[in-house]
Amino acid sequence: MALALAVTAVIAYVLANVFPLMDLSVVGRTAATTISGGAYAMWEQGERITGVIVAFCGVLAPGGYILFMLTLLLAVRRDPPPAWAGEMLRWVRHFEIWSMLEVMMLGILVSLIKIAELATVDAGIGMYAFGALVILCPAIMLCFDEEELWQKIQWADGERPPVTGGAASSSPLTRPFK
Repeated sequence: MALALAVTAVIAYVLANVFPLMDLSVVGRTAATTISGGAYAMWEQGERITGVIVAFCGVLAPGGYILFMLTLLLAVRRDPPPAWAGEMLRWVRHFEIWSMLEVMMLGILVSLIKIAELATVDAGIGMYAFGALVILCPAIMLCFDEEELWQKIQWADGERPPVTGGAASSSPLTRPFK
């Protein structure tokens, strides 16, 4: 199930970054942009920090998270999974933390409400794909069984990590490589 969600997220991610989020029409003039186009426009207008934050949290971190999850889900289908899967599993949490799709969607919706008073706003394909992505990323997290993957990973010395259970188990981010 998580693999199907990850493949769907890849498709939604590509659509959200290729197609415009919205079309704005004001007094006969129209404009449309993508997420990365908006970050670039902020950069060009002197809002460099905001542009970098939008590019990182809206494009790079979600893309990294989806790519790492898809790679991990494909890697665990092998028996035994490759040794690099453990390191990748650690990094996927970093991308997950910085992927702020929900915050971006809230910002987009607030902007739409404010701009709708001044211009005609039509949601584009990118907006619908971005909305799907906001739902797909948490769905992947819910379906992904991290503990099962930790038990499958073949460590460099040929041993598997010990089985731990319940609240006493250590965080996967703090487990040392052997």
